[in-house]
This record gives sequence, C-alpha cells and structure tokens, in this order.
Amino acid sequence: MEYISVTQFAEKYGISERTARNYCASGKIEGAFLTGKTWNIPADAVLPQRGTTKKKEFPLLAALREQKASRLKGSIYHRTQIDLTYNSNHIEGSRLTHDQTRYIFETNTIGITDETVNVDDVVETVNHFRCIDYIIDHAEEKLTENLVKQLHLMLKSGTSDSRKDWFAVGDYKQLPNEVGGQETCSPKEVHRQIKVLLADYNAIKQKSFEDILDFHVRFEQIHPFQDGNGRVGRLLMFKECLANGIVPFIITDDLKMFYYRGLREWGHINGFLTDTCLTAQDQYKSLLDYFKITYK
Repeated sequence: MEYISVTQFAEKYGISERTARNYCASGKIEGAFLTGKTWNIPADAVLPQRGTTKKKEFPLLAALREQKASRLKGSIYHRTQIDLTYNSNHIEGSRLTHDQTRYIFETNTIGITDETVNVDDVVETVNHFRCIDYIIDHAEEKLTENLVKQLHLMLKSGTSDSRKDWFAVGDYKQLPNEVGGQETCSPKEVHRQIKVLLADYNAIKQKSFEDILDFHVRFEQIHPFQDGNGRVGRLLMFKECLANGIVPFIITDDLKMFYYRGLREWGHINGFLTDTCLTAQDQYKSLLDYFKITYK
C-alpha cells in the first residue's frame, strides 16, 4: 500500500497539518500509523466527517458512485464515461470514433478497423476513463494543486509525450506555449498564478454556474501544462458541478466552435460561453430525465 505524509494529506484536503495530526492521533484516519514521530497515512484515506450532520449527496453524484462501483452498463455512469471521454478527446484532435470509444470502455479492446489507429488516442481514452472515475470519487474535495496535477498525471501517463525529456507529466510546463494563437502564462509564473486562482475560487462559499465557468476560463488562460489543459479543465468543471449540486455538461463537437468563441470573449461578452454551456447542460439534463435522476 502507498502512504503519504501529514503535509501531503493536509494539502490534499485543504486542512491544517495540526488538524491532520489530530485525526491520526484520535484514530479517525483508518490505517494511519506512526514510524518514530512521523505519521504514515494510506494514500487513499478519506477526510473524516466532522460532527454528526452529513451533507445530503447530490442525486446524480450518488448515482454515478453507485453505478461506478457496480460497473452497471446502460446507465448514466456508462453514458457519461463514453460521451465525456469521446467529446473532450475529439476536441483535442483524437481520431477515434464514438463507437470506438464505447467499444474500448465496454470491452477494453479497440475492435476491428480498416483505418490506422493512433496509439496515443487509445492510451488517452483509457486514461480519461480513469480520470472520470477519479473525479467521481473525489468530487466533494476542495480543489488543490495536487488534485489538478493528479488529473494531468493520469491523463498523460503512458503516452508518447511522457517519454519526452522536456514534457513534465503531472507537473507544470517547462516550455512556453500558446492556445488558439493567444499567449499564455510563462512557465516560471504558473505556480503563482494557479495558487492565486485556487485561492480566489476556494474563497467562494456558494459557487454558482458562472463561478465555475470563470474558473475554467482563467485556468485555460494560464494553460499550466505542456498539453492536456483543455481536457483537465473540462474534467475540473464537471467535478465542480457535481460538488456544488449543479447539473454538469459535456461540450459536444457541434458546440466546439461556440465554446472556443466563449473562451475568447469571456470578460467582454460572457453570454457566449454561458449560453453554450447552458445548451450543453440542457442536453445532459435530457439524459438525466431519461434515466429518471432528479436534479431540481
């Protein structure tokens, strides 16, 4: 089993190290043990619930967790995995079809095809499935740099990029990059700007749909990773919708250009991105209606 330190556990959940040590000492973190004066905490340990009142779980999140555990086919979990993975990867240039994506999820094979299949497309598809599982499991956790980096590590592990010396998998970019012809944050400024972004966002007690979109735009403008920024950013949006009881959404291929325009115009005409994402949200609501999952 993998173990983490008190400092890592505290940063992961956005609590003080003192609080984390108290949880260990009081036996509230299962599996934690002392080596000398150092606490060793299981890497998959969860944050203990404070008090006796537990926040009611968002029905969609509850359904996704239950269906993920049972690997229920033909469910909202099954559909979300395929649709979110296909569309988010397709936006970034993946040539796999929706059917191929579904086949990989359902059978762990790519099936028979007459066309050449890019290995990275397959690897990143499988990795994206794991990322979705991760955000379902960690949906209600506070956003931290560790969580953001973990998603990037999961997404890009095993790809051809991961074998490049200058490509930092699971860490911030080392070389300048741009998106859509627009300059982004310089590598040496990424850590500072991400910390500011997370501090601003986490300070909002009741996060709205617009707050989540604003976070996404600022994240994409920073463009913290060498590659994979769009997919990580959209995963974070999906996670934060689940965390705040907001119906999430999937940017489909027919909405891609409107989505790009919305990102460019945010701060001038916010309605472009808001309307695009609300349209995508309506599409996801229709799925929830079909599967009879309440969201109002």
